[in-house]
Amino acid sequence: MSLHPVRIGLLGFGNVGGPLVGLIAEQRTDIAALTGLDLTVTRVAVNDLTKARPGLGDAVLTDQASEVIAADDVDLVVELVGAVDLAREWIGQALRAGKSVVTGNKALLAAHGRELFDLASENNVELLFEASVAGAIPLMRTLQRSLRGEPIDRIVGIVNGTTNYMLSAMTEDGADYSEILLEAQRLGYAEADPTADVEGLDAQAKAAIIATVAFGVAITSDDVPVEGISSVTSIDIATAQRLGFVIKLLAVVERSGAEAPYEISARVHPTMVPLDHPLATVRGSFNAVFIEGGAVGELMLYGRGAGGRPTASAVLGDVIEAAASIAHGSLRQLPGLGDALVRPPEAAMSAFYLDLGVDDSPGVLAQVSGAFGANSVSIKSMEQQGLGAEANLVFITHQASEADMAATIEKLTSLPSVKRVGALYRVMGS
Repeated sequence: MSLHPVRIGLLGFGNVGGPLVGLIAEQRTDIAALTGLDLTVTRVAVNDLTKARPGLGDAVLTDQASEVIAADDVDLVVELVGAVDLAREWIGQALRAGKSVVTGNKALLAAHGRELFDLASENNVELLFEASVAGAIPLMRTLQRSLRGEPIDRIVGIVNGTTNYMLSAMTEDGADYSEILLEAQRLGYAEADPTADVEGLDAQAKAAIIATVAFGVAITSDDVPVEGISSVTSIDIATAQRLGFVIKLLAVVERSGAEAPYEISARVHPTMVPLDHPLATVRGSFNAVFIEGGAVGELMLYGRGAGGRPTASAVLGDVIEAAASIAHGSLRQLPGLGDALVRPPEAAMSAFYLDLGVDDSPGVLAQVSGAFGANSVSIKSMEQQGLGAEANLVFITHQASEADMAATIEKLTSLPSVKRVGALYRVMGS
């Protein structure tokens, strides 16, 4: 079998770029035998040329990304720097130069994906991005290839390994949020500034990308309402367990309507997941994505969602696919993205959990129940615990709109008998 050489230019040699170069070196012979592709890394752009780079000769290194992009001995560009503005500029340069690009830059794609996908199409090259969403899980290829003809209704996923590690630890150890965050930082799961993870911004960008690919319309992070996990308490975790749930940070994307144009909804928030649902068993830094379709029914993809080597594996899959396209002239591109009809956040439907502190006196329950009913929120279950002069009421509702639930909370807050409006969570499957 004759080999097709494909030369790779890498932008960035950090937590993913380093393992990627290692994987290419380790698997070069096997990849060649299986695919007929001879992959070599010929150029690497780094910030600091004085730092030792194991496995790379000095002739390969440069501190100028533009040199890598323009080099005659680079057929394919891999962007792993993470910065949005610079990456946008460099990827644009590569695409205009007629070079396909592999990236794992979720923030970039969630903000400027449509622009870059169009640019790839105009220049008859590919922009592949498997590693941008769920680490080693092949979600993008599954949606774009295996489920290409599937009418996807809903995708629900745990797509951030840091928050899933933290919530798993809080559930299993009974520890407080602040204690677990420090532990996650010590272990390297959370950054020194954990905002992107714990406030849901990382998952927000991933939800936008998933919705774009699943439904073929342009969704950005601005279209995705987000709530993080920083307000989740050990008491909330324990209450959820007692009621038969576990709390997970979920990205939810779905379409509604009987026929096109469909309304698209995407959101990220902590959710009470029933203990018998497959997502409830996803522990630690693992990710999982649950897909619901009209023909396929239900399926779940599960795997490591974080770490340099698992993420590099996803990048390598895209590199091989892009290299095959270069060698054989076939392209995988997103079709032209339509304008999204984004469902207003207040119209999104969910069941809810709500914790209230109220006066423990006659007639209070009727007042509280009346506030739910007056705003079209139906109560599925209610539990009362007396706490001296105050009673604690825990409600789980049937499906209701965000707007109706917000109106209910506003009414409850105004009742003199309601002393405290506590935790509010969406509830999966009720």
